[in-house]
Formats: sequence, C-alpha cells, structure tokens
Amino acid sequence: MLLQNHIELLTDHAKRNIPNESCAILFGKIENENFIVKDVFLTKNIENSSINFTISNDELITAYGEAEKRKLEVVGIFHSHPDSNAYPSTTDKKYMEINPVPWVIFSNKNKEFKAYIFESEIMPVSLEIR
Repeated sequence: MLLQNHIELLTDHAKRNIPNESCAILFGKIENENFIVKDVFLTKNIENSSINFTISNDELITAYGEAEKRKLEVVGIFHSHPDSNAYPSTTDKKYMEINPVPWVIFSNKNKEFKAYIFESEIMPVSLEIR
C-alpha cells in the first residue's frame, strides 16, 4: 500500500529525472503479508540512463541505516520507465531475483504505477493507493 503523497513524491521524482530512470527505496512494515509503505527514500540513478538504474553503495548503506533508525524495513524498490510500460525489463527481472521485495514501476509514458515481485517468475502485486 502506498499513500497518495508517496505517489505524488515518486511521480515528481520521475518527472525531474527525465530522460533517465529515477529510483527510490520504500520503507515500511509487512503486516499480514501486506507491504505497507510508511516512507520513501529518494535515490540517485548513478547510471544516468533511460533504460537502467543503479543506486550507489553509499546511498544503499545510508538507506538501510535510515530504515533501521526508524524501526522500518525495506519493503520495496521503486523506479521509473521514462519511455516504456510499467513492466519489468529483462535487467529488472535479474535484480528482482536477488531483491525479493515488491518492485513498483512508474511509466512516465502511460502515467501509471504497477507492482511486481519475483517468485520463480514475475508476478503482479496488487497496488493499493490511499
């Protein structure tokens, strides 16, 4: 579940980073198998690429430290697709396998958010916005 203010923050982040992919880490809690996003940690795409994203190790360390300090977990990874649909690319799939949390993708092209998780294959995840 994402709050409307998270959606606005992530949409603005994606727009500001055009033509490149934007990225962020989602902090929250897992309650009854539901991923509840409590906060968004905006990150920089150090690849400056429109088809890939990478978060620096320094920023990842900072993010995990911040989550721990707030007594939250990393419950998702966000990134945008500037010119394509909100569906995981081949590269996304590779990294989804080693990061088993929901991946929220925003399509700048279609102005839509979708979520997926990798469980032996890419599975859509219901994305509730409040």
